[in-house]
Amino acid sequence: MKRPGSNSVRSVNYATSPLLASKTPPWRSRFVVFMVALAFLALLGRAIHLQVVAADFYKGQGEKRFMHKQALAASRGRILDRNGLVLATSVALPSVQVDPKTFAADTAERKAMAALLGMTPADLDERLQGAASTVTLRRLVEEPVWQQIKAQGLKGVQEVREYKRRYPEGEAAAHVVGFTNIDGQGIEGIELAFQRQLEGRAGERTVVRDRMGRVVEDVGDQADPVNGQDITLSIDSKVQFFAYQRVRDAVRFHKAKAGSVVVLDVQTGEVLALANYPSYDPDDRSHVAPAQMRNRALTDVFEPGSTMKPLVIGWALETGRVKVDTVINTAPGSLVVGPLVVKDSHAHTALTVQEVIQKSSNIGAARIALQMQPREMWELFSAVGYGQKPQIAFPGAVTGRLKPYKNWRPVEQATMAYGYGLSASLLQMARAYTALARDGDVIPVSILRQDQPAVGLHVYSAATTREVRKMLQLAAGPGGTGPKAQTIGYSVGGKSGTAHKQEGKGYASDKYRAWFVGMAPIGAPRIIVAVMVDEPHNGVYFGGDVAAPVFSEVVQQTLRMMNVAPDIDVKAQINARPEARFAAEQESF
Repeated sequence: MKRPGSNSVRSVNYATSPLLASKTPPWRSRFVVFMVALAFLALLGRAIHLQVVAADFYKGQGEKRFMHKQALAASRGRILDRNGLVLATSVALPSVQVDPKTFAADTAERKAMAALLGMTPADLDERLQGAASTVTLRRLVEEPVWQQIKAQGLKGVQEVREYKRRYPEGEAAAHVVGFTNIDGQGIEGIELAFQRQLEGRAGERTVVRDRMGRVVEDVGDQADPVNGQDITLSIDSKVQFFAYQRVRDAVRFHKAKAGSVVVLDVQTGEVLALANYPSYDPDDRSHVAPAQMRNRALTDVFEPGSTMKPLVIGWALETGRVKVDTVINTAPGSLVVGPLVVKDSHAHTALTVQEVIQKSSNIGAARIALQMQPREMWELFSAVGYGQKPQIAFPGAVTGRLKPYKNWRPVEQATMAYGYGLSASLLQMARAYTALARDGDVIPVSILRQDQPAVGLHVYSAATTREVRKMLQLAAGPGGTGPKAQTIGYSVGGKSGTAHKQEGKGYASDKYRAWFVGMAPIGAPRIIVAVMVDEPHNGVYFGGDVAAPVFSEVVQQTLRMMNVAPDIDVKAQINARPEARFAAEQESF
């Protein structure tokens, strides 16, 4: 019988092994333990460094790769007309972005995408070459364009919604509303004047994106955007559009350089219309010339001419120097004042004060003005707003020019009576006539809607302004200088003006400005309309021929829109002979 294990491997006596039986030096075991402990401490230190000391850094690096702060754009406030109709609003449109790390497209796809974005393939490649982060290829593209790009299904292409301004009234209201740049900052008009109220406050959210740039999760609390405030203007968009059309047609017909219209509400001082031509489309400014963007009714100043005569004569009536039927000697058709010879368009022997306005006599106005003290006239002009910057919440409104009275000579006092030697904007001229339309109170004007009657500065008595309004009615009737201002159904009164344009230190012999400023209905005025046409070149240039017809059309349409009842017999006006209705006196200028 075999002993167990007789066929197995022979047993080894480890205790007798010389290698294992030798004693291990103590330093070696200590060294091994030390190295293990050192490695442990290194790992522990590294862990502490990663999780405690540099935790914020590494957390930030991780978030930088996957977490992104995404701005939430605030919608800019709307601009509304007095009836709540939209003049400017914001719409959300896509801005096309590409992540260069994940973007993949062949030559044909790149070419198609570039064409949709209005770029060349070379431009597209240049924008993406070497980019380390997301590239915005085109901002605020139209929705159909984005849908075509999206339909390509290209990796790394994404959209971000931003707001773009829209201007439904187009060029008719461009000079009032203005426009913004692509970042939503107001550049002109109301957009600039009320930037702080309109812009709102952007919000923010934190999102996690995958490697394709897609948002997969919102992280933390979201700060919601605060939309901008709406601004309600005094403008009536229907009146604005009609006024713009009429001045545009007049400029084109008379082959003029430009034109402007201002319509004021007599009761509140609200600007119902402020139109200029040439204009521009705020939605497409790619080919706009600087001249098209000028808000001429506010920024252009010129000598107001004969529109000053009613103001001066009103003060002469107020102070008792003259009466309506006082006779003024205007013979022999000229008046020498210092170095100047004042002339009328044709000689009159003598005119009553009301005929001085009706016939627009420079000599009559000068004789009346020379009875006053310079300071007295200066205070009158200042009170009605000349030489004063209009207190209107609108950029670009100018002061005009009114020299200190201490520097006036008799010749300057005489010429200012018929509108030379000082300058004003069309808005200032319209505002000055509120003193005549409101029984003596000149009121501030406003581009914002006002729900309360305006409080004005008293300049004339009510009795004086009633007399002056009768004179203005004569001036706008047969035998006056502006009968073409007459309007079917409504009585009107106003004053035409014509002046040579200043050129250098003198006046151009063949360049004129024509204007008309008036009110209606004349018994209890509701509106003031001021019209200016710059450099008419179609054979006529007098204010009564060029500007008065625009006044007539704007007055009639505006009063109808305001539901103001006619105050004169329409049938009698229609039956009147046209040659009698429009028999005009040639204007002196």
